[in-house]
Formats: sequence, C-alpha cells, structure tokens
Amino acid sequence: MTPRGNTGAGAEAELPEYAGHYRLESSLGSGGMGVVHLARSTSGMKLAVKVVHAEFAKDPEFRSRFRQEVAAARRVSGAFTAPVVDADPEAERPWMATLFIPGPTLSEQVKRNGPMPAEQLRRLMAGLAEALRDIHRVGVVHRDLKPSNVLLAEDGPKVIDFGISRPRDSELRTETGKLIGTPPFMAPEQFRRPREVGPAADIFALGSVMVHAATGRGPFDSDSPYIVAYQVVHDEPDLTGVPPSLAPLVLRCLAKEPEDRPTPDELMRELRSVAASYDTQAFIPAQRAGDDASAPRLGAEKRSAPAAERRFGRKAAVGVGALGLVMAAALGSVQLIGGGGGTPSGASPHTKAAAFSSWRVRPVPDASGMPQCSYGAGKVFCAQAGAAFALSPADGRLLWHRAGAAGPVCGQPVLAGSLVQFCTVGGSLLTARDPRTGDEVWKRRLPRGTTVRYAGGTALLTGADGTVTGVDGRSGRTKWHRRLPGYSTPSLASFAGDPLAYATTSSQDGAHTHVAAVDPETGAVRWGASLDGLMNPVGSQGGSLFFLSADRSRGTNAVVRYTPGSKASRRVALPVPRQSPQATAHGGTVYLLAAGGSLEAVDLNAGKRLWHLETSVTRGSAPIADGGHVFFTSADGRLLAVDARSGRLVGQTPARLGTAVVTADLPAPLVVGGRVYATAPDGTVFAVAARDPAGW
Repeated sequence: MTPRGNTGAGAEAELPEYAGHYRLESSLGSGGMGVVHLARSTSGMKLAVKVVHAEFAKDPEFRSRFRQEVAAARRVSGAFTAPVVDADPEAERPWMATLFIPGPTLSEQVKRNGPMPAEQLRRLMAGLAEALRDIHRVGVVHRDLKPSNVLLAEDGPKVIDFGISRPRDSELRTETGKLIGTPPFMAPEQFRRPREVGPAADIFALGSVMVHAATGRGPFDSDSPYIVAYQVVHDEPDLTGVPPSLAPLVLRCLAKEPEDRPTPDELMRELRSVAASYDTQAFIPAQRAGDDASAPRLGAEKRSAPAAERRFGRKAAVGVGALGLVMAAALGSVQLIGGGGGTPSGASPHTKAAAFSSWRVRPVPDASGMPQCSYGAGKVFCAQAGAAFALSPADGRLLWHRAGAAGPVCGQPVLAGSLVQFCTVGGSLLTARDPRTGDEVWKRRLPRGTTVRYAGGTALLTGADGTVTGVDGRSGRTKWHRRLPGYSTPSLASFAGDPLAYATTSSQDGAHTHVAAVDPETGAVRWGASLDGLMNPVGSQGGSLFFLSADRSRGTNAVVRYTPGSKASRRVALPVPRQSPQATAHGGTVYLLAAGGSLEAVDLNAGKRLWHLETSVTRGSAPIADGGHVFFTSADGRLLAVDARSGRLVGQTPARLGTAVVTADLPAPLVVGGRVYATAPDGTVFAVAARDPAGW
C-alpha cells in the first residue's frame, strides 16, 4: 500500500491510503488500539474505518481481541450502533469499516456546550437504554460505555467501540491482575470480580454517563484512578446538578450490587412515567456564542464544589427527585399510551389527527415475518406467511383473520375489482378475498417465476418467458394474453391515480431503455419511447413519468422526468452514485433512500437537489411523502419521519426487532387521513399521527 502522511494529535506519521478497497481520506481520531479514519466506498458512501496500530498488529493476543471486537460489533449492528459494513481482522493492518454517523461524541458535546438541559437528558437516557437493550438482547456486554463512546446522531445516540466488549457465551476471560475499562465509568464488580461482569455493569456505566451529561463530571470524581476505584466500590455517588426528575433513576443505575440495578426495559418504562420525551430533535444544543463548533475538542470539562455543598446537594437532589417521580407518575397514569386502545370503533380513517390515539397490535402471534399491509375500503389489509387479516384503522382491532398460503408473501395486498388480492413469493398462488369478511372468492395458481403487478382493477402477470396476462380482479378471468411488441422480458410498473401501466426493458449494452405505456384493460400499447441510460420508473404525476437513471455498474447517478406529450425530458445528476435506492415522487420532487441510509430530495421543477440526509438506517423501505413529511421504515422496525422541506429528521418510533431474518423487500408505510400505518419484524402493525412525528 502507498503510505501517505497525516498530521494531528495522536495520528501516526505514516498512514495507509486504503483499508481493503476503502480510500482513507482523513483522521477522525486516535485511541489506544488504532486510528479511526473518514473513508469512502467505491460508490461514495461515507464510512468510519478503524485501522489497528502497526505495533499491535503483530501481537497475537491483540489480534484476538480485535477479532472479538469485530464479531461483537457485527452482532449488535443495528439502530443504536454504527452498522458494520466490512472488516478484515486478518489483514497486515487489521481494520473494520462502519457507517459514518455525523455528530459529536457526548464527551465533545459537553466539553463544547456544557451540561445538557433536562429534556435532552431524558431523550439521551431513553436512547441509551434502548441501545443497551438491543446490545444485551444479542448476548453482548459492552463493558466500556463512556461519553467518548456515545455518538450524538440526529436520530438519537449511538453506542460505539466494542473493543473490550465480550459475548456472554464467550470463553475468553479477563486476565488476572489486568484492569480493563475506564475507571470513572466502571461498575464495582469490574474492580472486585472482573470475570463475573454482566449486563448490569453497562447499566452502572449508563448512570455515570448521565451524571457526566448533566454536570460535566462523573458521580465519582478524582484525578487519581485509584481513588476513583475506591469511591466506585465504597462511596455514595455525587448527583449534584442532576435534574430532580431523573436523579432517582440515575441513583438506581448506580447501585453497588448488580441485582439492584434496573434493566433497560425497566428504565424505559420509568422514563415514560416521568413524561420522558421520545422526540428526535437533534441532541446537539445551540452553539454558544464565540465557540468554534468545528474544532474537534476532546475530553470532559471538570467542575468542582466544596465537599459539604456537594453532600447537601446530593441529598437534596435525591429527595426532590423522588417527589418529582411520584408526581410525574401520577400525571402519567391518566395519559393514553399507544398500545392497543385508541379512538372509538367505527371512527373514520379521515378523522383529524388530533382526535386519533396511536395504537399497535400483533394480530398473529405465531406467524413469522414482517406483515405486508395496504389500505382500502376503510380497512388495513395485511398478509404474512400463512395468514391474511384485516384491521380497523381507528384502533387496530382484528376484523377478520384467515389462513393464507404457506411461504413468504410477494408484496402488500391490493384492492382490485372490489376484492382484496394476496399473492405468495414466486407467483405460485394468487388469491382474491371479500374485503368485508375475508372469505375466498377466487384463486389462481401461477407458473413459477411469475411477477404480479396491478393497474386499476386488473392484475398484470408477467411470465418467465416474457408474456403478459391481464386478469380481471373481480372474476379472476383472463382478459388478454400476449407479448408486448419489442419487449422480450419486460418489467412492469404502475402508480396510484394513473390508468396506465409502464413496461421497460434495457438494451444489451445498457445505453438505452425502451418504455411503453400499456392499457391494462386490453394490453394495447398507447405510446413508446427510447430513453438514454438504464432507467427505472418510480412515479407518475401530471402527465409525466419520473425515473432513476443508473450507470453501467448499476449505481443510480441521476433523476429524470419524461413528459410523453411533449417528449421533453429533464435530468438532475446526483453528486455521487447511489446503490440500490428506492424512490417516490410527490409534487414534482423525487425522494430517494439508498442502501446505507442516504436520503435525498430532488426537485425536477427547479432542476436541483434540495437536501441530503445520512439517516444511519442500514436498510430501509421505499420512502412515502405526504407533502409535509417523508416517511420510511427501517429493517429494525422503526418508522422514521423527515421534514420534506428541510431534510431534518423530526421523529421515529422505537425499534421492534423480531427473531426472523427480514429478507424480502421492506413494506413501505401507508399515509392515509393524517395517519401513518407501518409494520415491524416482530409482527407488529402500528399507527401514529402523521402530523406529529415528534410525539411518536
């Protein structure tokens, strides 16, 4: 590898230019194990790449630890961590690449702006509790949670650096006499019996992190690590400056014995009872006047107080905090928390959002996979492997449930010909049901490899041989069966409100895409066109079609609008190619969500990109826009909302992971009558108010 120089505190004199095939652009920071670089993948995706120091790369024990770090990071990769993209622990200089998440560490934030206000502290504690829940759920103990290992991303805190983490089922044991961790944020058992450290140690660290975020210091404060260790094991924590509403919870986290500390789930329940806010405004407070926000300053600002004042403050904080907890719990008991209740049955789906209570249900507990849902005829229709059901949009009540075909479903149900249609992967079975009762009206077995699309009341079936069949949605009878002229293996697309379907096929050299508008009633081609490049239709509005244009390596490099009436086209190039994006068009703007979580808005009327946001979502659904917001679902079950004008993340629901691996395309959320309906891998179907994402 060709070395290149790099400067900065802690950076090595000569650093590699590449880690694997990722180009290292600059140093983000240096620690005891290695240097973290800002890097880019071939497609332009931003990454944070940790490269091990050369001196440690030759140490077999260190390599073993790094392999363990990679394994742990991969194991917990999800909504509350930096997802692992690639790694090579066996390289000459071992490295690991994770998704780059913009935002300061908690350590930097407190140093730069001082203690956080109470509202942000509640959100921070809730986010860290969720993160630890997911980390512990996969059997990993972090063991080094501290402010410098917490990234404050726009959509919530992310826990990073699993360098000394250990799976609970690991055979690796801490060496006798070797202290591993950061003393101000270590639990008593990490000093007394390090071989028995479990998940509760991370809860203790969470309490210490919260004190630091609230005060700029730790609950046990000394310049000597030996004194800190003694204080952690024997002394009471100093909670002076911690908001009264949070002090009792923080104190429970800092209990000396592991069994006396709350679990992450208990923490989240308690935070709800003290009116914790789960909105997703940026964790980053307004910058102080004269502060250089771009300077990457590290470390924590230390503040001291006379011992007598600190002891008095600690007791007062705990006492007042307990009273605050009781009062908040009393207030919380009369609030409606989204779960199974909601508006009265029979409420219209167009009821104003202000009169709507969120709900969530799991209609088929024994079914596997993420429900695929759609809206029609005043109901929410869903399909899972072996199940079809309908829910009330007002409160999530199960209206009917029927056994469905075995195997994964091939997409969201569709209301066509006044019947709701379900199909299985591979097109092996198409079933039409009465939307009122769920009773089967007709079914049709299809050859393997058949794809199913709908336009109006017609099902369009494309066979593996390229023939297209139009099937009447009401009766199940064949309307027409033919090959489209000039289209050997067409791909069909259709869009809400457009009476036509669109067939596309690309030339062998990828230089052109042929597009045909097909009448779904007769199969007749209404018009055809040849467009430059590899084009994928993503929307139809106002007599125009919207496409994503890809280069020959299949990276999406532009958004195109084509108007058949005038044969005019407009192309807006993207700064870097996007991999596997999904998109939607709304009001002349196309919203794209690419693999890795890159979301952007392209205005075809203005001919420019409006904004770009790195969401930290590793894998998401197609985005859906309603004018004010852009909504999409993550593979971990979160529903996220972004302001359509500014590109700012404004809300998200909690992750709802399941045991089954989500392999099919993620179902897009539904926006109907001021509500958003979405699903999660644990089998949950839920609804929230579209106009108030900050209140989710």
